[in-house]
Amino acid sequence: MLPDLSDAVTAARELLGWKLIHNSPEGVTAGYIVETEAYTMEDPASHTFGGPTKRNAAMFEEAGTIYVYFTYGMHYCVNIVTGQKGHGQAVLLRALEPADGIELMKQRRGTQISERLTNGPAKLVQAMGISKEQYGKHLTTGTLRLEPGVTPSGIVQTTRIGIKKAIDQPWRFYVAGNRFVSKR
Repeated sequence: MLPDLSDAVTAARELLGWKLIHNSPEGVTAGYIVETEAYTMEDPASHTFGGPTKRNAAMFEEAGTIYVYFTYGMHYCVNIVTGQKGHGQAVLLRALEPADGIELMKQRRGTQISERLTNGPAKLVQAMGISKEQYGKHLTTGTLRLEPGVTPSGIVQTTRIGIKKAIDQPWRFYVAGNRFVSKR
């Protein structure tokens, strides 16, 4: 079972509270999604804005496909593809509330401070042990999967952060008052 992945904006809101689980060789890690951002091919801030490339090909696959990309020459980020196959769009997972495998997350991140484990897109990828190996895999068949989690008590919708184009687009969503959100 997956949440509504019919389009990126709907999915960005719907994914909040869902549990992301990674079964890695080192162990299982999991957390509740508490912050997301939507990106579509009509959006100049999206990797798909210029059309399909070798790098963004997974974003043009069916909803539920994983898109992992390298950024700033040092970090990986993870997205869940949404919408119809051929229409490049996805949801960036920006932050998780750690739930399972927390000691493994602390080891991977090199910190004992729980709030710093997954409070940013690159941090959550590192803590969860997500890598390019998940690129192009599907949530129903790969080592990453989603399970129903918790219902957020409140959701904040605001503009996206960390981008230079389409900065006024209100496609960032996060769980109100959650201490694991990257930036309030």
